Formats: sequence, structure tokens, C-alpha cells
Amino acid sequence: MKIFLTFDYELFFGADTGSVEKCMLAPTAELMRIAGEKAKLIFFVDVGFLVKSDELKEQFPKVAEDLDKVRAQIKEIVAHGHDVQLHVHPHWERSAFDGQKWVIHSDGSYRLDDYSDDDIRSIMKRYKSYLDELVGYKTTAFRAGGWCIQPFSRLINVFSELGLKYDSSVIPGMSYESEHYQFDFSTVSNQDAYPFGSDVCVDNPSGEFIEYPISSRVYSPFFYWKLYVLGRLFPLDHKMVGDGSFIPQPGRKKKGLTSWTRHHVSFDGFYAAELTRSLNEFTSAGRKEMVVIGHPKGMTKFSFAQFSHFVDQLAPEHSTHTFKELT
Repeated sequence: MKIFLTFDYELFFGADTGSVEKCMLAPTAELMRIAGEKAKLIFFVDVGFLVKSDELKEQFPKVAEDLDKVRAQIKEIVAHGHDVQLHVHPHWERSAFDGQKWVIHSDGSYRLDDYSDDDIRSIMKRYKSYLDELVGYKTTAFRAGGWCIQPFSRLINVFSELGLKYDSSVIPGMSYESEHYQFDFSTVSNQDAYPFGSDVCVDNPSGEFIEYPISSRVYSPFFYWKLYVLGRLFPLDHKMVGDGSFIPQPGRKKKGLTSWTRHHVSFDGFYAAELTRSLNEFTSAGRKEMVVIGHPKGMTKFSFAQFSHFVDQLAPEHSTHTFKELT
């Protein structure tokens, strides 16, 4: 099976973004240490943070210091043979640094669909150009911030113009809606990569793009109740390494505790407990690909251990792949 180990490299977007050191630098270094020569990782870099930091670096020494460290680590990621691709959170266009911390403005600016066509084109061109220059190659894969790739009809032209061929924003069977963002992949089956045209949810053999959907599975309420209990019994094992706070997601926790829900296969926190089981289920089902998502900021002591175990068991019947290899 071809396995894509993907991580969204970013801060938090709630009231507290957290620190670059704990949300990005330290956990990413640990992920690369564990991967070693055994696995290739894919980091979808939140380029808006870098672009905004570059704009403000002369005004704020702390921003300049953090930017230098992040840029250096991204170059280290590439030097170690891992992959870096484009991740866009457009709310950075309207966010600011107040001298002490980042102030995130996500209302009406979290999704690309919140912007005009001209603004979308400008954001995508500036962000991709910045990342391509930094990593030294043309990025070809994209992941939308908050998985807000819809409606793709507003992005199709700029994707073609910029040479973006692959997307990995779709989580089959999932949907969510809040005041800040929404997505609906409820009609997408849990499947391997498929071509698409103007709609990321429709398998279109004549489409010019390819969707690599984030693998998903159904989680029982017991899974979330177990996390709830273990988090209180063993807080040091299940506390996120990131020191920020999430953007509000009203109703999501209650839904997980009271009903069966479909969610991504993930390295984050307690989700990592299902990695091996998911791999075995996908293999038994004859699947050819598995795309796992994670966030350096969302790792825990427990999930690092699970990630290490997962990587150790991959060879020889499974292999990790990158989007850079596909071009």
C-alpha cells in the first residue's frame, strides 16, 4: 500500500495562536527524528503565516526571529528528503501582530470563498511563489485551510494557472458547518485517489486534477469517552505539545460523545490509537492508498509513541510516498 504521511505545519487559530517553538519547531523536529530513514513525510506549510511574518519582520524583532527559525526548519525538512506542499489559511490576510502576540481575524476571512476572485488569485499566486522560492522546487499539491476547498469552481482557473495538480482536502463522508467555516464531503466514498474537474466531490475521468482524499473511518462514542477518561487519568501522556487554542467548533465535542461519527485517520492525540487498525482494515479491503493527516501542534506523548510504532511496522509491504515524487 502507498501511504502518504501528511502534517499541516501551522499555529493555532483561536484566541491564543501558541508559540512557534511548541506548535511547529519542536514537534516537527521530533517527527523527523522518529521518521529517520524509514519514512518520508509531507508537510503542508501554512504559507500565509510566513508571508504575513515577512511583511512585519522589520517592525517586530520577535516576528523576524520566529520567521528565520521556521524558514530554516522548512529548508531542513527538504534537505532530509521530506516533502513540502502548499497549505492556505487566507485569514492571515486580515490578521495582525500587536507587539506581543498574533491577533487572528477569522470572521468572514477564513475560507478562500470569503474573498473576491481577484483576491483569491492574488493570495494563491503570492503564497505559492513564496513557498516555491523557499523550497527550491515547484509545489504541485494543495490542502485548503479548514478543508474549505469548496466551491472548487472558484479555484479551478488559478489551480490551472499555477500548476497545482493534486489536492488533499477532502475527508470522505465528513461534513461540518459553523459560523467560521463549513465543508460537505458527505457524498464522497472512502476511496483511493480519483480525478476531478470543477467539483472535488465528483470522480471525473476527464478532470485535470487528482484528489488524494484524507482517509476516514467511523469512531464510536466509546472512543471519545475513553479519550476523556484517559486525558484525566494520564494528563502528561495526552496533553497536546502545542500551547495554543483551537478556533471555536461548537457542538463537535458533544456529537462525538453521543453518536457514531466519521472523522479522519490521524496522528493527532488519541486518534493515533487507531492507526494500525485503520491500516489493517484498508489493506484487507484492497485499498491501494492511505492518506493520514496530522498536525505537529496536535501531537502528544501518546501519539508520538504510536507514530513511532506505526512507522516501524511499515516495511516491507507498505511504503511511504510524497507528492513531489508524482511530478
